[in-house]
Amino acid sequence: MLWKQQATLDGLNALNQATLNETLGVQFTEIGNDFLVATMPVDMRTVQPFRLLHGGANVALAETLGSVASTLCLEDMGAFMAVGLEINANHLKSVREGGVVTGVCRPIRVGKQVHVWQIEISDEKGELSCISRLTVAIVPRR
Repeated sequence: MLWKQQATLDGLNALNQATLNETLGVQFTEIGNDFLVATMPVDMRTVQPFRLLHGGANVALAETLGSVASTLCLEDMGAFMAVGLEINANHLKSVREGGVVTGVCRPIRVGKQVHVWQIEISDEKGELSCISRLTVAIVPRR
């Protein structure tokens, strides 16, 4: 199993309190052996003026999934932490206000100092709307 930390959906969702994730309505919905899933509403919090899902909201969802996944891979959370190093996103299909998107995060590489994650974000029909890659650095906790 990929995860070194025990995690529950309730525990992951509790991390969202008083953060950008709470503001955006991000909810973790599934923890697999090597993947994480979270949803985000497409509503007034996450759309741009044309009532389409904002690209920055996609990126926030992707970075949330990858950063949490990296944190779950840490053997010693007291000594190390996961920090985003680089993210890219290809917005492939617009999503209109009123729905929900689902992000699925899977590892590309999980090393000792660098983790790379692929995050696929789909609409309610299961159609891919964004694909993102996040690189995370594992650094000593200060």
